[in-house]
Amino acid sequence: MLKKLEEILEEKIISTSSIGGGSIADSHIIKTESGEKYFVKSYGSNRAILQNEANGLNELSKSDAIRTPKVIAVTDDCLLLEFIETGKRDRAFSQLFGKQFAKMHRITSDKFGFYENNFIGSNPQINLPTSTRWIDFFWENRLLFQFKLAEQNGYVNSEFRSLFNKLEKLFPSILEGAEEPPTLLHGDLWGGNYLVDEKSSPVLIDPAVYYGNREADLAMTKLFGGFNSDFYSAYNDEYPLPDKWEYRINLYMLYHVLNHLNLFGSGYYSQTISIIKTYVS
Repeated sequence: MLKKLEEILEEKIISTSSIGGGSIADSHIIKTESGEKYFVKSYGSNRAILQNEANGLNELSKSDAIRTPKVIAVTDDCLLLEFIETGKRDRAFSQLFGKQFAKMHRITSDKFGFYENNFIGSNPQINLPTSTRWIDFFWENRLLFQFKLAEQNGYVNSEFRSLFNKLEKLFPSILEGAEEPPTLLHGDLWGGNYLVDEKSSPVLIDPAVYYGNREADLAMTKLFGGFNSDFYSAYNDEYPLPDKWEYRINLYMLYHVLNHLNLFGSGYYSQTISIIKTYVS
């Protein structure tokens, strides 16, 4: 892999250092003879996930609203990215982040989805473009897909099935009032998927990009924390959210909790059931 990278960069790599890469990736920082540093990610033999991540970063960068690492190359073994020096957040960081994230959500498409399927963690994320309603896209390609995956993985019992069937009947009424044009989404924005750069500006990393309802992006920010009230108030000042958006947040969280159930096991079962019960009980 290092030999390929030297050919791409046209200079010798003099050092490599391993850093934490999350639950599914291996990550390294490499340094070349000229003193330049680069960030390298690998996912074993899964080249598709490398290309999808590169395509997602490139799509986010087109918004010109919020910084992302520049994609340098994708090989069969790794994704080569710009290395971004990290800094400390200042008092204005959260407000800047909220404002920039709202500006990114101003970028729209004429269809929900994306030009390719990609991944949410290591699970497939189905993005087949469709001009149908958001309600149809989110149910079929997000919740129902994950439910069927949970069935295959042996996590669906009679309680789960009964509650999910009830949720399906209530689904249209829950999402009533959420109709907006398809919006550019990061797709997996939690506290571990952004950086603070040397100028105390936000940097988006590890996307699962598609065009959908922006409330889905905001729901993920609330699932594991990492975003304070300044972030949300600045976002809402820049791009006001529709009525009852907070009521719908749990429904969008459900997609990610189901995904974690399928990725990491039954420890997420009770949270899955609890979220569904907030709507059907």
